[in-house]
Amino acid sequence: MRYLLLLIIRNAFRQKLRTILTMVGIVIATVAFGLLRTAVEAWYAGAEAASATRLITRNAISLVFPLPLSYQNKIQQIEGVATTSYSNWFGGVYISEKNFFPQFAIEPRSYLKLYPEYLLSPQEERDFFRDRQGAITGEKLAQKYGWKIGDVIPIRGTIYPGDWNFILRGIYKGASERIDETLFLFHWEYLNEKLKQTGAERANHVGAYVVGIEQASQAAQISQAIDGLFANSLAETLTETEKAFQLGFVAMTEVIVTIIEVVSFVILIIILAVMANTMAMSARERKREYATLKALGFPGSFIALLITGESMVIALVGGLFGLLLLYPAADSFASKIGTFFPVFRVTPETAWLAMGIALVVGLAAAAIPAWRGAAVSATEGFRQIG
Repeated sequence: MRYLLLLIIRNAFRQKLRTILTMVGIVIATVAFGLLRTAVEAWYAGAEAASATRLITRNAISLVFPLPLSYQNKIQQIEGVATTSYSNWFGGVYISEKNFFPQFAIEPRSYLKLYPEYLLSPQEERDFFRDRQGAITGEKLAQKYGWKIGDVIPIRGTIYPGDWNFILRGIYKGASERIDETLFLFHWEYLNEKLKQTGAERANHVGAYVVGIEQASQAAQISQAIDGLFANSLAETLTETEKAFQLGFVAMTEVIVTIIEVVSFVILIIILAVMANTMAMSARERKREYATLKALGFPGSFIALLITGESMVIALVGGLFGLLLLYPAADSFASKIGTFFPVFRVTPETAWLAMGIALVVGLAAAAIPAWRGAAVSATEGFRQIG
């Protein structure tokens, strides 16, 4: 067995330049496929991290239209509702428009109770609760801009005009790698006070309610109860699970996701063609050798094993190098896209899939050359070499 393996490896590297170029193609394909699959997973990261016991209630017309603050007490009284909170999209600009990150005005205590996956120290939590001008942000966002506790974060309002200054009171960490660490959260009361002073119509209104329910199985029933409560009102509601809410945003860009998935499989087809061509050339060049082996009594299965083994070695080495490069490539890509993909990491599933596909490509590329090599007779092999 050891000699067979050595023979396969020597055969794989007999034409060094061709083998190296084929491996480079597999490396590039593995990295490209891994990055594209990671991008697709990042698109769905918010939905995958959603809790089954959280509902989102928004205006039935559009998320753009607010809901009265008075709805909170009515929602809280519905049977099965454990906690209610609310948030409001702020949409300001930090220094310049390119520095985009999600900003929400929230009710701190109830909101953080509903999102225990945002981990703050007890001191940071207390400081945030006490300071109406205070804000908290995720660790990833704080690292990007070099923010520290106590820094004043100036944000220029767009939806809510004016210059807003927030004092950073806490930097949260996600309870798992799937948690978004690019959010910027501050007191809704701070926003509402300013709106009251200017007489804005959106005072005492919120963007959406977050509803914590006691049991996930009650989601449909409670959603219907909430929407029924405000039916025929001036601001009717649409309530759905947090996952369905997140998937609604993904659906807006579904065409882009589909294109990415198609491109990832096109890459596999291309590298399969390159690999198959390499193996076909190798098998054609070695017909005299295979004919000699047949004449010496080696069965066709042995020839097929040599060809398949050679293809698998090339695919395996190329796939492993591609996998090693995939992680730094993903980190580099994540640093350049900023907060567009809050969670961009190569999952173990993607890594295994990339390696599995590399091995499948190796098997598929060797299939026809191995079959032909096993089927050819010794006399036919010598005659074709001529």
